Amino acid sequence: MRILGIDTSNYTTSAALYDSESGELIQRKKLLPVKSGEKGLRQSDAVFHHTVQLWELVEELFAVSPGAVDAVGVSVKPRNAQGSYMPCFSVGVNAAHCIAAASGVPVYGFSHQCGHIAAALYSCGKFEELHKSEFIAFHVSGGTTEMLFVTPDDRDGFNAEIIGKTLDLNAGQAVDRAGVLMGLPFPCGVHLEKLALQSDKKYKPKVYFKDGCCSLSGVENQCKKMLDGGENQCDIARFCIDCITAALDKMTAFAIEKYGKLPLLYAGGVVSDSIIRNELVKKYSGFFAAPEFSCDNAAGTALLAYERRKKQ
Repeated sequence: MRILGIDTSNYTTSAALYDSESGELIQRKKLLPVKSGEKGLRQSDAVFHHTVQLWELVEELFAVSPGAVDAVGVSVKPRNAQGSYMPCFSVGVNAAHCIAAASGVPVYGFSHQCGHIAAALYSCGKFEELHKSEFIAFHVSGGTTEMLFVTPDDRDGFNAEIIGKTLDLNAGQAVDRAGVLMGLPFPCGVHLEKLALQSDKKYKPKVYFKDGCCSLSGVENQCKKMLDGGENQCDIARFCIDCITAALDKMTAFAIEKYGKLPLLYAGGVVSDSIIRNELVKKYSGFFAAPEFSCDNAAGTALLAYERRKKQ
């Protein structure tokens, strides 16, 4: 089977094709443009940019891999929770239904979060093994920082119960706010990581943590204080990343104590950071998505749609 996946998240337009016979999964994605100095996009702007970008990416995909598709998978909401909604996903939903109607194939909708989890499992070679079992997953991005107890679900791919989260800023927001303070392009993750790798310091910040939940609201203020005090930008970047690492460390330890040594999966753009990944791998031996499957992508929705189509 050939499956088309579509994801129109708050920062990335993405489309993917999965061929079950060859096992090939190709994807095309493009960040939404954000003006210099701004910390994000209004949903109305995100909808506009997705509308402009999505057809180009789909066209590129089929130029590389022409042929009919057997189903379309699409992200329809941020997570599987009542009231979870963002207008930007409507662009992908509209396109998915148009393509499916013209092709006479079914459409399967999934949450953006389940797509992240599926793509992460695929990229570290654990999709077949873990998508049928229990595990702990972290979804760490600009829109979400959650620790999840994941169980299989025939319809939605996964049932993800929140067992920990940030109480205020998401990790990606902390990264972006620190980066914007220093004049870095938005989104700031890649640029902040490059700066942090130039630092020869390693911080051990104290992060508020209780019952699986942490607070990152103080990171921006601390980074501003360091900047005003004339500290090197590379050290400020390292401090920010070390704060996020400390929070994820505490959350992971909490999950192991409560649920035992279940497999650990880390997904989302923030955990593509090499510093964060290396620190957590050394301590916990978790599974991490490859960078190209860690940031927002449509690969996961294509994989989940394949599983649904196969069962029918």
